[in-house]
Amino acid sequence: MTPSRRWWLVGATAFAAAAAGGWLASRRTTVTSEEDVAAVHLLFAQKLPDHAGTTVSLDTFKGRTVVLNFWATWCPPCIDEMPELAELHREIAPRNGTVIGIGIDSPSNIREFAEKHQFPYPLLVAGMAGSELSRKLGNSSAALPFTVVIDRSGQVVDKKLGRIKLGPLRERVNAVLPR
Repeated sequence: MTPSRRWWLVGATAFAAAAAGGWLASRRTTVTSEEDVAAVHLLFAQKLPDHAGTTVSLDTFKGRTVVLNFWATWCPPCIDEMPELAELHREIAPRNGTVIGIGIDSPSNIREFAEKHQFPYPLLVAGMAGSELSRKLGNSSAALPFTVVIDRSGQVVDKKLGRIKLGPLRERVNAVLPR
C-alpha cells in the first residue's frame, strides 16, 4: 500500500469513527431514558430557595417547557450565556415556557450576583447538591454550565454540556412549545 493511500485510509477511518461517535453522543443526549424519567421526577420533587431565600417548589413548573440551566458565579461560560438565557426566557414565557437557573454555589454568592444583575428567570440555590441532580440528568462529569430542556409532558428532549448557542437552543425549545 502506498503512503498516500494509507493516509487516505487512516483519514477516512478517523472521519467515520468521529461521525459515529458524534451520532452516538447526540442519541445519548436526546433520547429520554428511564434514568431521565427518574431524574425529572426528582427535580420536580425539589424545594429550593431562590436568591432572596424564598422557597420555590419545582413542582409548580410541571406542565411547562423548562430550560434548566446549572451554573455557578465562578464559572465564566455560565455567566456569558445568562443574557441569552434571559432573552430566551422572555420569548418563551408567554407560551408556557421558562428558564430556571440552578446555582451550584453558596446562597450568599448567588444572592449578591442576582441583586447585581437582575435576570428575569428564577435563580435557585442548590449548592453542591445541585451537582448530584445534574449528574442524574446526564451530566456525568458534573461540569458547568449544563442545560437540559424538559417538555410539557416531563420528557427530557435536549441536553447540552458547555456554553449554549442561542440559535440551536431556541429551535429545540420552540419545537416543543405550544404554537
